[in-house]
Amino acid sequence: MPDHGRRRSAARLLAPLALLLVAGAIGLVVQRYTGPDEENGGDTAGRTVDDQPPPRNGTEERPRRERSFYRVKLNDTLGLIAEKTDVPVERIQELNPELDPQNLVVGQRIRLRE
Repeated sequence: MPDHGRRRSAARLLAPLALLLVAGAIGLVVQRYTGPDEENGGDTAGRTVDDQPPPRNGTEERPRRERSFYRVKLNDTLGLIAEKTDVPVERIQELNPELDPQNLVVGQRIRLRE
C-alpha cells in the first residue's frame, strides 16, 4: 500500500518518551516529600508522640502575652476577651467601671491589669 505522503513526525515519536520522563519526575518529587525523614536517620518508628513535632494546622496553642490593655476587635464580647487574655470577666469589669459590656466599640482600649 502506498504511503500517500504520510510520514511519521518526530514529535509523534517523542511524545511517549516525554510522557515517561514527566511521570518519572513526578514520581521522584512525590518520593522526596513522602520518604523517610533524613535528619533522624530515616527511622521514625521508635519515636513517641512526645518526640514528634506538633501538627501545623493552625490550631495549636500560642503562648499568651501578659499585656495591660486589649483593643476591641469586630464581634468581640467580654467573654471572648476574657478567654483570649486569661483575665476573668469580673476582673475586666472591676478595672473598667465605665465599660458597657453590651456596647463594645471596635478600637476601644480595655484595661486588663493594673
